[in-house]
Amino acid sequence: MKITVIGTGYVGLVTGTCLAEMGNKVLCLDLDENKIRILNEGNIPIHEPGLLEMVRRNVAAGRLRFTTSIEDSVAFGLLQFIAVGTPPDEDGSADMQYVTAAARNIGKYMTEYKVVIDKSTVPVGTADKVEAAMQEELVARNIDLPFSVVSNPEFLKEGAAIDDFMRPDRVVIGAEDERAIALMRELYAPFIRNHDRVIVMDVRSAELTKYAANAMLATRISFMNELANLADKLGADIEQIRVGIGSDPRIGFHFLYPGCGYGGSCFPKDVQALIRIADENDSGLKVLQAVEEANETQKHLLLHKIRARFGGDLSGKNFALWGLAFKPNTDDMRAASSRVVIQGLWEMGATVTAYDPVAMLESKRIFGEDPRLMYASSPMAALKNADALTIVTEWKEFRVPDFDAIKAALKTPTIFDGRNLYDPSQVRSHGIEYFAIGRR
Repeated sequence: MKITVIGTGYVGLVTGTCLAEMGNKVLCLDLDENKIRILNEGNIPIHEPGLLEMVRRNVAAGRLRFTTSIEDSVAFGLLQFIAVGTPPDEDGSADMQYVTAAARNIGKYMTEYKVVIDKSTVPVGTADKVEAAMQEELVARNIDLPFSVVSNPEFLKEGAAIDDFMRPDRVVIGAEDERAIALMRELYAPFIRNHDRVIVMDVRSAELTKYAANAMLATRISFMNELANLADKLGADIEQIRVGIGSDPRIGFHFLYPGCGYGGSCFPKDVQALIRIADENDSGLKVLQAVEEANETQKHLLLHKIRARFGGDLSGKNFALWGLAFKPNTDDMRAASSRVVIQGLWEMGATVTAYDPVAMLESKRIFGEDPRLMYASSPMAALKNADALTIVTEWKEFRVPDFDAIKAALKTPTIFDGRNLYDPSQVRSHGIEYFAIGRR
């Protein structure tokens, strides 16, 4: 198939590259000339394990190309994936201007039947707006051309996106047009050869499914975070509790790990957007409102523990920070807990020395050249002249450290662990104070 992907952000670039990997001809469009320049030079503007090699392989094979030409992109693909950003507006709702603009451009330049696929996470009713925008452009051109609009939400995890796309646990297709459904089944057939994972539903249900999935996962995280905080008060151990409840097959173990709050480009944005959608339809989601409130509170938890241990005036103190990205295997710092921790430490007068395997460049872009934030070349280098260690991202290289070396390096051997990486008794046996989340 010939496929156009509009947008070369996280979703668009992964989608286009994985579709090309299966032998399709793919043209990716982005109006950001710098992004296209980076891609045409053989690099990628995001960090995702395995993606750079896959992009280069498919470009070399002639299956994957990049352009800034809207007219060329519309002419190229029978299937037109819209994978542009939908950032949160001031009121928390999804900003749809880029989706609408993409739809208008397709209507403006199309000359034959097209299947327009909403891949971006969009509010319920977006397919109707896409269809209306395209129809307006066709009427303005005084022509009548057939097209179909499909909702095909993505379920990609940052850090594991390629595996998620190449071996999906489900493919949701929201459509009523049989021709479009047949084309989508044909497109995804190579990805689901062992058994059919395609779920066909109406468009509005497909649009809501994406929001519902992320909201459910965010709810589990916030619930476990609040339960861990209660365990702290009661002298219970959240790790033992996690095993106890996760053993129930009705609950399972996924997303039962407490921490210092969720972040990234999806959960915070999608939870806010779904709350807004519900409010606009007089159907307030009280549980989800509590989920968001609990998460924002949780991001300050490490700061409360630091204040309780060292006091509110941290002038002259330096804290080592392990992890900047909102999760491992990505450089994404959108809504990351590290940003709250850094800002909070600054407000108490401390400086920070941070280490992250891939997100330090992104951190420099966010914070600029601030003398209160320094960067280290390794986890242990971050401990030099540090009073204590704070951990906010569960990178694998942090899992088995040399605790004796940590004790020797820190002025006040203390670890504030926002991801519960270690066994408390093991850490304390090395003479290190250890403050985790809900661990006895």
